[in-house]
Amino acid sequence: MSKETYPTIQALLSSNEASKLAQGLKMVRQEIAHLEQQEAEMLFDLVVPLFYIDPLDLPDFVPILNEAVSLVAEFGAWVIPILVEDLDAGDVKAQLAIGHALGRLGADAIPPLLDEYAASEDLARRTFILYALGKIKSPQISQVLPLALEAASGSNLELRDTATRALGKFAESIPAGQISEAERLACLERLRENLGDPSPAIRAKAIRSWGKLARYGHLTEEERQDLKVVCQRLLGTDEHYQWDRAYMVRHEAKEALQHV
Repeated sequence: MSKETYPTIQALLSSNEASKLAQGLKMVRQEIAHLEQQEAEMLFDLVVPLFYIDPLDLPDFVPILNEAVSLVAEFGAWVIPILVEDLDAGDVKAQLAIGHALGRLGADAIPPLLDEYAASEDLARRTFILYALGKIKSPQISQVLPLALEAASGSNLELRDTATRALGKFAESIPAGQISEAERLACLERLRENLGDPSPAIRAKAIRSWGKLARYGHLTEEERQDLKVVCQRLLGTDEHYQWDRAYMVRHEAKEALQHV
């Protein structure tokens, strides 16, 4: 990296203008393949602050945030411990962005995330760790199933919500037939149980995840028919005409019904 490149990138990524931020990220992308470790760390430190962009407050900056997440993942596996440590940054926007970045780093992120989950007693931190694990697209995510099943039955609402969602995300990444029968049945039973949760958000995620089990080949034909009956009950289209009062639950049931 030339002497002029770093200050130029630093100035661009310190801007409040989307066009200059985009230019700065483009320059970082061009440099990544040619950097020494120290130089890479310097540029990484310039990109990560963009994770604090508020997409609701600054919708025009969403492409910048997405590019920053993608770019951080391209630095390589050495950034994983740093991102895991930053998961307790205290800013939800940044934590979500970190979760996405860790997801893009793939299976290499699984062991350190599991270690951190086990070491932490902070339920909020555990929630974001589980969120990040749900973003990883790898069959190796099957090793997280026991943890997610336990969290999906826990007393903490946010952790239970995230774990219920994660079970469906894991179903997307694990090929059909590669979940042990015991764990497959445990997932099915846990999602069925969470359909009775007082939280509409958790009920919605339960039926969504159950639908993903169907979509990605993790259910028997009999189980698919059971899901169909449940969806019809939630929608009020069966003979009882007693639907779930939460729109989000009915919406997810309608989506899940397409996969049976």
